[in-house]
Amino acid sequence: MQDFILNKESKIAVLCGGMSSEREISLRSGKNCYEALLRLGYKNAKMIDVTENIVSDIKGFDVAYNALHGKYGEDGCIQGILEILKIPYSGCGVMASALCMNKAYTKEMLKANNVPLIKSVCVTEHDDLKKAVSELKYPVMVKPVSEGSSFGMSKVNQESELEDAVKEAFKYNDLVLIEEYLIGKSLTVGVLEKGDETFATEILELRPTKSEWYDYEAKYTKGLTEFILPAEISEEQTKRVKEIAVKSHIACGCSGVSRVDFLLTDKEAYVLEINTSPGMTDTSDLPAQAGVMGISYDELVELILKSAGLNK
Repeated sequence: MQDFILNKESKIAVLCGGMSSEREISLRSGKNCYEALLRLGYKNAKMIDVTENIVSDIKGFDVAYNALHGKYGEDGCIQGILEILKIPYSGCGVMASALCMNKAYTKEMLKANNVPLIKSVCVTEHDDLKKAVSELKYPVMVKPVSEGSSFGMSKVNQESELEDAVKEAFKYNDLVLIEEYLIGKSLTVGVLEKGDETFATEILELRPTKSEWYDYEAKYTKGLTEFILPAEISEEQTKRVKEIAVKSHIACGCSGVSRVDFLLTDKEAYVLEINTSPGMTDTSDLPAQAGVMGISYDELVELILKSAGLNK
């Protein structure tokens, strides 16, 4: 796939929708990316709503633009199918996608590379919950390890609330991450690649206007989050966050594009997770970050498209 040559005649399958809990978001991302490709002159682009019939649906295409989010689209599954079919695709490869979809494994990889992380534990349904969290301080955040868009996440202020929160998270995954809740600024920064250069976008600060933290409603409802671009942080903090974002992207084997989420306290910039298929909706973070740098939505889509065939 390294020999793939992209041109305006290339048949491009924009993969979106899918079978995850993030299906509706992916459809919105896919529609936007598809329309951008048409504006760019890629007249043979087509939206493909991914189902169990994806192998037959994608036959005849030269390249795939991955606009899927969540299970089967962001966890290495669709990437593996495309590898077998020898169809080049945008974004991260099999390994990086699978790794970063799992917050627990991501933390292990980042820890090995000395990336700052918030104290946390992982639990299964068979673990002694009270014992598992004995060394954590309340409040805590409860998260399914392999879910996006804040599905199944909740904040727990005291021990009596923990069991119900963990049960809700188990509806999504059989492994749950429990992480100390720290007060700080919610930041996110995109990482893009152009040629041999890997660079961070401007840093976006997210200030939910009605919710305590950046939940699903705050993410996808206009007006419920204040977007501060660039983030109102010091030059020193800006430099550190960008350096850690690029380091995390490389450490996890990402390629083409990723988005690294942070919690910035007075003491440190902690990585929360890495998203290997960032949202591309009207309210998504990455297009806003790129826009401040002078990269238009269409230019961003084309930049990501050109990563096809370069996945590690």
